[in-house]
Amino acid sequence: MKNDQIYAVVDIETTGTDPQTDRIIQFGCVLVKNGEIINRFATDVNPNKMIPKQIQNLTKITNARVQRAPYFEDIAPTLSNLLADTVFVAHNIYFDYQFLNHELLRCGMPKLTIPGIDTVELAQIFLPKEPSFRLMDLANRFGLTHENPHQADSDAEVTAMLLLYIESVMRSLPLVTMEQIARLASHTGMQTGTFIKKVTQEMRQLTTPLPEELMVVSGIALKRKTVPFFSYNLYEKNFPLKKRGKEKLFGDKLVFYKEQARLMNLVYRHFAPEVTPASDTPEKTPAQKDLLIEAATGMGKTIGYLLPLAYLATPEQPLVVSTASLLLQDQLLTQDVPKVNAVLPQPLVGTVIKGQRHYLDLARFQAKLTTAPQQKQYQLYQMATLVWLTQTTTGDFDELNLVSLKHPFFQDVCHRGLASLEKDSPFYAHDFLRFLSKRMKASNLLIVNHAFLARESLRKEPFLPQSRYLIIDEAHHLATSCEQAERQCVATGAFRKSMHQVTAEKGLFEQVTTLFESQPQFLSHLGIYAQELQGLVENQEILLTALLEEATTSEEIVITQEQMMSLSLEAQKAKSKILLYYEEAAWLSRELRKDCQNVELTLTTTEELLVADFQEYLASVNEQGLMMKNWLTDWRQELVHFLIPDKNRLTGECQLLDLSAPLLPRTKWYPRYEKILYVGGTLKVSGNQHYISRRLGIPEAPLKVVPAPFDYGTQTQLLVPAEGPLINEQSPEEYDAYLIRTIEGLIRSVSRPILILFTAHDVLQKVYSALHKQFLVEGREILAQGMGGSREKLLRRFSRSKDSVLLGADNFWEGVDLPGEQLEVLVVTRLPFENPKRPLVAARNRYLEEQGLNPFSQVALPQAALRLRQAYGRLVRSPQDRGVMIVLDRRLVTSYYGHRLTKAFPKKAKVQECSIKQLEEKLSWLKKATDSEKNE
Repeated sequence: MKNDQIYAVVDIETTGTDPQTDRIIQFGCVLVKNGEIINRFATDVNPNKMIPKQIQNLTKITNARVQRAPYFEDIAPTLSNLLADTVFVAHNIYFDYQFLNHELLRCGMPKLTIPGIDTVELAQIFLPKEPSFRLMDLANRFGLTHENPHQADSDAEVTAMLLLYIESVMRSLPLVTMEQIARLASHTGMQTGTFIKKVTQEMRQLTTPLPEELMVVSGIALKRKTVPFFSYNLYEKNFPLKKRGKEKLFGDKLVFYKEQARLMNLVYRHFAPEVTPASDTPEKTPAQKDLLIEAATGMGKTIGYLLPLAYLATPEQPLVVSTASLLLQDQLLTQDVPKVNAVLPQPLVGTVIKGQRHYLDLARFQAKLTTAPQQKQYQLYQMATLVWLTQTTTGDFDELNLVSLKHPFFQDVCHRGLASLEKDSPFYAHDFLRFLSKRMKASNLLIVNHAFLARESLRKEPFLPQSRYLIIDEAHHLATSCEQAERQCVATGAFRKSMHQVTAEKGLFEQVTTLFESQPQFLSHLGIYAQELQGLVENQEILLTALLEEATTSEEIVITQEQMMSLSLEAQKAKSKILLYYEEAAWLSRELRKDCQNVELTLTTTEELLVADFQEYLASVNEQGLMMKNWLTDWRQELVHFLIPDKNRLTGECQLLDLSAPLLPRTKWYPRYEKILYVGGTLKVSGNQHYISRRLGIPEAPLKVVPAPFDYGTQTQLLVPAEGPLINEQSPEEYDAYLIRTIEGLIRSVSRPILILFTAHDVLQKVYSALHKQFLVEGREILAQGMGGSREKLLRRFSRSKDSVLLGADNFWEGVDLPGEQLEVLVVTRLPFENPKRPLVAARNRYLEEQGLNPFSQVALPQAALRLRQAYGRLVRSPQDRGVMIVLDRRLVTSYYGHRLTKAFPKKAKVQECSIKQLEEKLSWLKKATDSEKNE
């Protein structure tokens, strides 16, 4: 590419995505030279066919508009001349370039042969922390003017500005980073790599000093890390228990709310028990370890517990906060802590802590730069990581905003723990996990998630410090997190695949064989070990085939001790061989480790990592052996053995669930905390006040409720259709048809965002399939879980829309933060009971009955009530919010247990029955309420 090269930034709009049958309806081009836009060209195109309604709604280009526009045949010579000798640039070049070429050939013109650059790939490499690479999202993120999204002239203009912005980012990077990226860029789309190499070559001719905040370690540019200094306030400050003291502290930074102030005092008094509610004076009283506090969503709950603890927590006795998800961890640190610190005399110094595999291992990353597979996506991740390393001080993969970390790249370069580090590595001093440990020691606030906290019971040594202060936020999730953390799983299909990979030609075993080819004892042990693995795979398939012979479902199957004992002789032998082979494999693994340690070899970093991978594989098989032994032989009452078959019905997941895992006093971490506070928006269940505390094994723990600061009677409506069918009197097909008809009517009756909650994914998909196309034609988007991106991406698109419909299940019932007009209509399609016919649910119910509990009234009903409250809580987050909740399941008002479910809602929120027509009319209340507020 020449120094004065002209870049033609192109976008086209079409009647569809198939160049064989669809046509171009608009062409836009912006010419860029020497970093400036020098010309523009745009035209509508008559496609000589009707433009589909959904394309008209998307692009705002109508059939009437293009009627007098030129045909593509008329402008093809002009476009060919315009693009000659340029470099073609597009956002997703594969579509625009190929579609345009097809049209040129159709008109008898020569196809384009000019080089091309893809700005999507450039953005993925040089803007690695962006959550979305859609053109509209990038334009919004970087303030690029985008007046008419999905119109070719506007899209081309924005893409040109994006290209110039990315080029400026490239030129701001260290030369060492750009040279590494240029070396890896050969697999990028078309000539994108050539563009990267051109910019790199130009940078070589300039001598730009390395910025002070960066350093180069073993050929990789890293951002310098500094441990925060915790400065103790020399003037002791006391937490203000009175209103006047709080208002003085808050100033104009925080607003005083009566309910939040009560929460603060409850929290402070729990952790500082020498202060009694009556006198607010020191007094020695017996300490209560556990306290549950229900505080409504939207009242500032997080600030309500952070602020009083800031007066108590120190790096020696830090506050540990556990919340429900990785996303909430980051939100707490980036959004809530700064608000609290704005008024504190002693700021909180917070550190987010996640599992070790969430962090990058620098030594492994460097080794893979030269030995990684020549695969496009792998190299895109490598290049993006090189850029990210100039920005991150944590090495936390979540900063990359990826949907999943299951790609082989992240498996290869994720951290294996502090014990895996080599002290003589140039990266040892800069390791992210070691830096995390240093930050922890200098912080008085440690933020974890429930899964991490629960796994403390499984670690040989605890990762978290012992402390006086632990807060469990979103505490209603803790029991499930404990069960999941202690769930043991052996995926025999994955084991078979990994066995074939490590024993294949050029696989792990062949590589270590080459390394230790002069060590006959090692080679002998390795050969026998490979045979043991083969034997395990064969006998696992025999056993699982026998267990699945009479199974009629493809979902989980509960395995009983009686079933295991009554297997055929062949299956019994397979079971015995499995246990024997795992024992022998464990012995061989110890011998192989000794063989590795006894050999005096000088290894390169890459070879050391190869040996580490080999030993990690041995350890994983040993761990699997222990789990499989438990699954085959441990039949304690509280354990549920179940099997999830793969499609081939030869392999599957053998899972062992411990139903006693949520009982906190039996965990290793519970005794390490002097005081524990459990807080959440839904901890109280009508008729069963101690449901949560009993589930956690702390039935004596008191529950306090902080009233919500909202008027639910005037801010919300709870509606149930009067003529709806009863679920137990309908076939699944009839009820699905009812849902489709009713939901279609609701969508048409209100032009506002609607969240529709399901209890089953298959029903969700049926409703989506029946409705999304017809509403897309009408210009209204229906989004659905499992279709079109992650939960976060769907919520982002939904929140930016004026009238989208979002269908969700599972985790969409809670944790959805859509304030104000972003969510005013919520539809519940079915009461959120677990299906009692599911084998796992049935097994849990049997265990509860053996404990003398009624599974329905004491577990299923409280769980359903909590989920309904969590869903309802999405509607009101402030005194200004308005919302309507529609429950399409009439069991809420007709069943004998319905009154217990309705008590889950606030007292002033009354359930109203009405006809479907009246129900649709009542939705107009939202518009009236909003108009009234605007007029005030």
